[in-house]
Amino acid sequence: MTPRVSLFRASTRVTEVTTRLADFFDEKQRLAATLGGQYADLWAAARHASEGGKKFRPALVVNTYEALGGDNQAAAVAVATAFELLHTAFLLHDDVIDGDTTRRGQPNLLGTFSAEASARGVSARSAATWGEASAILAGDLLIHAAQGQVARLSVAENKRLALLDLLEECVFVTAAGELADVSFSTSVQVPVLSDVVSMTQWKTAHYSFQAPLQAGAILADASEATVRGLSEFGRNIGIAFQLRDDILGAFGAEDETGKSSTSDLREGKMTLLMCSALQRSDTDELAGILSQAEITASDADRVRQILQSSGARDFIEGLITDYAHFAIAAIDSPAIPSSLRLQLEEVAHKACDRSA
Repeated sequence: MTPRVSLFRASTRVTEVTTRLADFFDEKQRLAATLGGQYADLWAAARHASEGGKKFRPALVVNTYEALGGDNQAAAVAVATAFELLHTAFLLHDDVIDGDTTRRGQPNLLGTFSAEASARGVSARSAATWGEASAILAGDLLIHAAQGQVARLSVAENKRLALLDLLEECVFVTAAGELADVSFSTSVQVPVLSDVVSMTQWKTAHYSFQAPLQAGAILADASEATVRGLSEFGRNIGIAFQLRDDILGAFGAEDETGKSSTSDLREGKMTLLMCSALQRSDTDELAGILSQAEITASDADRVRQILQSSGARDFIEGLITDYAHFAIAAIDSPAIPSSLRLQLEEVAHKACDRSA
């Protein structure tokens, strides 16, 4: 598989995040073993779920912090670790919600535990329940662990509380985005384009871009203007990032993305790309395909043709460019040091122009 793109310049601090994660899971697995082998297995699986990936959220935290003059490296690494734990927790819960048993081409925690239960001869329903419960519990534990990373910081009380509030807001806003996503895919709510943009901001942009940038700035005692500019950059580039993901989900090469190009269709994901196509094309044909219990490879090919011929793909490409421009404009300010601005411009370019 082609290596995944790194959105931020490499930092030795990101390597330290990986080391801190390893130490964290070592300790949790040791403690879990005293409460039974199944619990130790759960922590081992949670550890595996945290491995790999782009690790750009920790990079956003530590590189922003350093660019703004921060020198408490241990604190920066702890906050960066919190965001990676939070990310893993959200992925675990997302897999349960979507019913996915694989991630990055390999069995995920839900899939692994379900398969192991099936191998013991339990019913399919019981095996699924075991896998789902395990993934939910692992996600809950990692959300709690993320908060613990920040709660134990050796920093000024007001700063620590501000970071805890930021982390709590991440969970709160991301849950709203996840709920909206499910409501769209189940037709509980029929969205318009602005609804899908809001869902994208809440579910992806907020915890993946806005909050990590804000966290680095808060930890570095940056001004309100700096925090505000970074937040606005993160909001816009996060939306652009997800829109690129939506296009890759439909048109990307599976050996590069690590994701099936039909999974979003089969799950009924109401992306901005799909919402746009439904408003622009022969709605009956497209809606008819999406409503099918099983979507074949030929069905998926036809959907891609509609996404292209309707102008929906070009429309989303234009939105990606627009949101990238909005992001760059947000950091065109004396409140953002030039060194950080250059790095963020690189982030914007890589987030929007990628194949994985």
